[in-house]
Amino acid sequence: MLRSHTCNDLRPGNAGQQTTLAGWVHRRRDHGGIIFIDLRDHYGLTQIVFDPAINPDAHAQAEHIRPEWVVQITGAVQRRKPGMENAHMATGEIEVFAEALTVLNRAETPPFEIDSDAEVNEELRLTYRYLDLRKARMQRNLRMRHQILRHTRAFFDSQHFTEIETPCLVKGTPEGAREYLVPSRLYPGEFYVLPQSPQQMKQLLMVAGMDRYYQVARCFRDEDLRGDRQPEFTQLDMEMSFVEQEDILHMMEQCFLHLTEQCVPERNYKAFLEGGRMRRMTWQQAMSQYGTDKPDLRYDMRLYDITSIVAGSGFSVFASAQYVTCMRVPGGAEFSRSYIDRLTQIAKEKGAGGLAYITVESDGTLKSPILKFLSDTEQAAIVATCGAQPGDILFFGAESFQTACGALGAVRVHIAKDQNLTSHQDLAYVIVTDFPLMEINDEGKRDWAHHPFTMPHPEDIAKLDDLQQIMTAKAWCYDFVLNGYELGSGSIRVHDPALQKKIFQLLQLSDEEIEAKFGHILRAFAYGCPPHGGYAFGVDRVAMIFADEPNIREVIAFPKTLSAKDLMFSAPSPMPADVLAEQNIRAIPRD
Repeated sequence: MLRSHTCNDLRPGNAGQQTTLAGWVHRRRDHGGIIFIDLRDHYGLTQIVFDPAINPDAHAQAEHIRPEWVVQITGAVQRRKPGMENAHMATGEIEVFAEALTVLNRAETPPFEIDSDAEVNEELRLTYRYLDLRKARMQRNLRMRHQILRHTRAFFDSQHFTEIETPCLVKGTPEGAREYLVPSRLYPGEFYVLPQSPQQMKQLLMVAGMDRYYQVARCFRDEDLRGDRQPEFTQLDMEMSFVEQEDILHMMEQCFLHLTEQCVPERNYKAFLEGGRMRRMTWQQAMSQYGTDKPDLRYDMRLYDITSIVAGSGFSVFASAQYVTCMRVPGGAEFSRSYIDRLTQIAKEKGAGGLAYITVESDGTLKSPILKFLSDTEQAAIVATCGAQPGDILFFGAESFQTACGALGAVRVHIAKDQNLTSHQDLAYVIVTDFPLMEINDEGKRDWAHHPFTMPHPEDIAKLDDLQQIMTAKAWCYDFVLNGYELGSGSIRVHDPALQKKIFQLLQLSDEEIEAKFGHILRAFAYGCPPHGGYAFGVDRVAMIFADEPNIREVIAFPKTLSAKDLMFSAPSPMPADVLAEQNIRAIPRD
């Protein structure tokens, strides 16, 4: 070994010992002829002292070393003098007096400072990601990710799950997102796809009798990116046989509480539990009270249904709306007109026609352009329903249920961010259940809201025979949400081949399309499929929240940019013509 200790090992108890350390020069300082460097490795920092009185040759060499050089140091461990300790370093009570210095590798001047937390251009960071990863923040984040995976595996192992790997070259499995295609050299004109998830394979493992499966799976989706999404990502995938929804919810609740306690025990999560359990709400409750199916419960500011109050209102916007909801913002009466205009734009981006409001003055009087259209009785009922107090502002949404709630939900999140209503110390879990089974997609067609293998809620199965009722059917489906982020989702699966085929037909797939896309799974179900269900959560997203980072790029070793590019490798990149020809591909130039 080129070292006897790491740069985090040495303590006062090592005083008087000889040590050999190896790492990068983190900082270099000259003080009155004595040279100090902070030596860094993956584990921490140790201060090295080059004193010409102890070893003039090592001191002479140290005059030439610079930050990020890779060096080996041999010397004696000594306690620092009283008052010279550094409480910010784990090794801050000792220092090593160098007796020998070996330069293992020189380094060019980095494009940004490794020892600084100063903001660095995102593209520069990703271009030199191997340097960015040297920073303490990034090292800490990747260690956090490792701990999440380590404790996740330990949890599922303790629950008698079997870890099984599924392939990354599969048949296309329509799940809502665009897939990455992989051409087959041996079968010209035919393609594999990279899996969006192991969904069908894990269900087939249940048919195979594996009973409890889990996998740390790589998944791929060719879709537009954002701060909490990447084209390739890691998810913890699990499936269980002979279970009902409650069994899976309990299993995953215990998993997340275990991860929280093991990885971030200092964070405040117990205050948001109810009787030691995660709070639960239905999709309908989440939308109507918080305007989103992934509510952030670290702050209140909830929505109130006032549809019945204003049903006969003289304000036509309210009277003609399918649903009218109101949100009280404490202290919002001080919002400026320009700020309200900005909130109005946010509501419009979510499909609302505008953003009506009423302010409650300090003396309790109401002020708003819409008051002339509302009777005194209606005004009093709105104030009472929302619990409005002097100094508050009330915002309204009036559209269809989802649009009205969704618009106010977006406004709610924006206000909370602007007003600093959340604490980074808090972790507020919530389980959301009973999602809609079906939705209308962008093409105006009926589509499965989750995926077509989701079991309808038992009480709503009969609605599949009534096209007038089918859109009101609920799914046996559930999400775990943390601080306004969907950690993942799952469902009880369809296990009856006749019901599964009926669902495909409801999606207006022909018998030929069903056979081509899903014939394999229907045949498998015909050989005896147990009732089963599962769940998957995004490891990147959990790591992001646990590490208190603003986006998942900060917890992924080599992420892509928002335009899906890898700047370090310059990927994607053109391929030579002979390689394309071998793969039976012809590249068509863009206009």
